[in-house]
Amino acid sequence: LASSVDRDICPILKNPGALTAVIDLFEESECDQCPVGLDAQGFLFGSLLAQRLGVAFVLVRKKGKLPGPTLSVAHKLEYGEAEVEIQEDAVAPEQKVLLIDDLLATGGTLNAACELMEKQNAEVMGCMVVIEIQRG
Repeated sequence: LASSVDRDICPILKNPGALTAVIDLFEESECDQCPVGLDAQGFLFGSLLAQRLGVAFVLVRKKGKLPGPTLSVAHKLEYGEAEVEIQEDAVAPEQKVLLIDDLLATGGTLNAACELMEKQNAEVMGCMVVIEIQRG
């Protein structure tokens, strides 16, 4: 496992230039579609991108955190299992979305979010992360 320092996004958040550079890179991906942020740090980066693009922002949350009717998907974690959910009306059928998270380790949460988008008949145009943990 990588150390907690390798997983720390705080230096990016403390440095306005670095944070702007991350959002610039996300924007350069030709993503004029709806950013979907994964719980919880994906909310930070995804909402900034949505504001810059002038588009809606959607949340994928841990189960039990969203009001109203939701859809959920279970997934495995390094240390067990979890579920993520989205509000049923969060994205429209065939809507193009970009999934955003702070960290990629096993890919379990991103895969679950892709399954949620599939359940809603949305089209995932890409997945973007700030930090990728390399396994070795």
